[in-house]
Amino acid sequence: MADLGFRWTVRKTGEVMITHHGRSAGKLRGDAAAAFLEYADPSAPEDVQDDLARLTGNYKRGNERLAKSHPRNR
Repeated sequence: MADLGFRWTVRKTGEVMITHHGRSAGKLRGDAAAAFLEYADPSAPEDVQDDLARLTGNYKRGNERLAKSHPRNR
């Protein structure tokens, strides 16, 4: 898997802070943070890169080429 530049850290409060290339990209709290921590393996952060991209909304959706030529975007 490729490293997409996402990192995550756990705070004392149980929140999961997500950064992308050093900038804050999102925060998980409560049940979402607990579910993520159950899934994520701290020894292999590169394995959850795609999941972090989806959680933060920072991923390509596959429609960029179509949206570029849409009349509304000209």
